[in-house]
Amino acid sequence: MSYALSHKQFPTISGSGSIEAYISAANRMPMLSETEELALARRFADEGDIEAARALVTSHLRLVIAIARGYLGYGLPHADLIQEGNIGLMKAVKRFDPNRGVRLVSFAMHWIKAEIHEYILKNWRLVKIATTKAQRKLFFNLRSIKASLAQQDGSRQNFGTLDVDGVNTIAQRLGVKPEEVVEMETRFTGTDVSLEPTSDEDEDRFAPIAYLTADSCNEPIAILERKELDHLEEEGLQGALASLDDRSREIIQRRWLVREGESAATLHELAAEYGVSAERIRQIEAKALQKMKGSLLATA
Repeated sequence: MSYALSHKQFPTISGSGSIEAYISAANRMPMLSETEELALARRFADEGDIEAARALVTSHLRLVIAIARGYLGYGLPHADLIQEGNIGLMKAVKRFDPNRGVRLVSFAMHWIKAEIHEYILKNWRLVKIATTKAQRKLFFNLRSIKASLAQQDGSRQNFGTLDVDGVNTIAQRLGVKPEEVVEMETRFTGTDVSLEPTSDEDEDRFAPIAYLTADSCNEPIAILERKELDHLEEEGLQGALASLDDRSREIIQRRWLVREGESAATLHELAAEYGVSAERIRQIEAKALQKMKGSLLATA
């Protein structure tokens, strides 16, 4: 049986409030003793008591706030991180087994972090940079390991840069390739570029929006038009070839319509095959091309 936990019964972050007011309200929520927590968890697991689940969630909101604060370095709003962490907390309450002998706080930390991790990977400005388990570990641990290395040897490297030894150390610790560490470090230290002008004072400065244009080639209408044009051109070419005699068609095909990777026949090669001069082959070719041009114009 599944139960839905209503977020309307505990503090929420909305446009009408502030993150500070939410944190203040969450910190005022009563904490539960181990006995109280166990009783509430059993009521929810055995009877589906939503009020019991609500009490479990609200008593752990401050845990979500503390965990979310640790992910502020990724440039995402604190309020959004908390909301995602709350989803993880509700999932943890729903799956919590009171008979396992562990406190909810230990069990919930995994679910809260997992939900925040997923949110960061989906919404961070460098989306889809961590696709494997090892790369995700690199994504979420690179900054802390860099800081640790900097404290160990400040003369060798600082928080903003990594030398070869630092790259190799991190790669070995996290089980990834050194080039993956370099790529992740480059993405972390890169800066965003504004599409719009940042100031009205410098009129001579052009922001990217001034010279970036839409790619009309990939619009559905343009694609259909190209397909139709290619079809008409192929039909017209086949019709023009059909208007030639066999010898003229053979000469045109071998001179102008060879397949990719094949070489076009020379005038002398064709002259030897047909037992005429190269000049005669050139004349036949020119006459055939003229006839084909007339046929194509007539069908256009």
